Amino acid sequence: MTASQIDPIEKKKVTKIVAARPVLEGGGFLVHRPFPTPELMQVDPFLLLDEMGPVIYPPGSAKGAPDHPHRGFETVTYLLAGEMEHRDSAGHAGKLTPGDLQWMTAGAGVVHSEMPSDAFQAKGGKMHGFQLWVNLAARDKMTAPRYQELSARSVPVVDLPAQGAKVRLLAGEFNGQRAEVQTHEPILYLDVELSNQGHFEAAVPPGHTSLFYCFEGKCHFGSNSAEAKAHSLILLEEAGSLLVARAQGPCRFLVLAAKPLKEPVARRGPFVMNTDAEIRQAFVDYQEGRFATIPPQVKRT
Repeated sequence: MTASQIDPIEKKKVTKIVAARPVLEGGGFLVHRPFPTPELMQVDPFLLLDEMGPVIYPPGSAKGAPDHPHRGFETVTYLLAGEMEHRDSAGHAGKLTPGDLQWMTAGAGVVHSEMPSDAFQAKGGKMHGFQLWVNLAARDKMTAPRYQELSARSVPVVDLPAQGAKVRLLAGEFNGQRAEVQTHEPILYLDVELSNQGHFEAAVPPGHTSLFYCFEGKCHFGSNSAEAKAHSLILLEEAGSLLVARAQGPCRFLVLAAKPLKEPVARRGPFVMNTDAEIRQAFVDYQEGRFATIPPQVKRT
């Protein structure tokens, strides 16, 4: 369905704009976090969104996230600048460079680390990217851990010069193209760049959770043309089916959309399950060593 075939009344309206909060995470690295915060705890099925940086590290000062466990959801890391290395207890390892994406399904339990590479630590530089937590349905929470790594060159780029838009397709389908990453539930994840006065639109099924996260410039979003600037989350109503945005000067933002799970959520620290009893069991399993540990010389996948 093209935009011209969709009645304007179906354009989604912005219902809330949330400013991201600066937080020190992991080993002390700066993130801008729009949720979870007291203002917005989650956006079903999305549990957390962190913009890592942007920050410029002098040589020898870069920070990361040392070994830590997860259970019951997926972590998605998308890097714009810098260089990070991933290692986990399921035997996976990989390096993230600008434009790369990793999608880790923690499932039944995994211990992993995300740290600046030795080369980046030695020379320093700009670190910038995103981490997203995606909830798993109850039926999938104890699935076997899985790791997917996509290089920048395997991420489809859709150029729309008539709209002044360039779209990187991280997950889902857009403009007749499909991303390589496999997800448990259908998810749309886009990185959109607009030139001055450029515009963007994408259709999603009615009832889907949908949001924008603006991280560069200033833009107008939704049928009500709500203005938002960098480090802002833009939440849209479930009604309607068309996501729209128009740039006020060059801007860049993420697009996220998915069907809400509408299941109970119990979360504590690195674990997200459906009940408090399942959370307590996750801590017991981790403390008793059932998550295993990261091998000293894990091979790169």
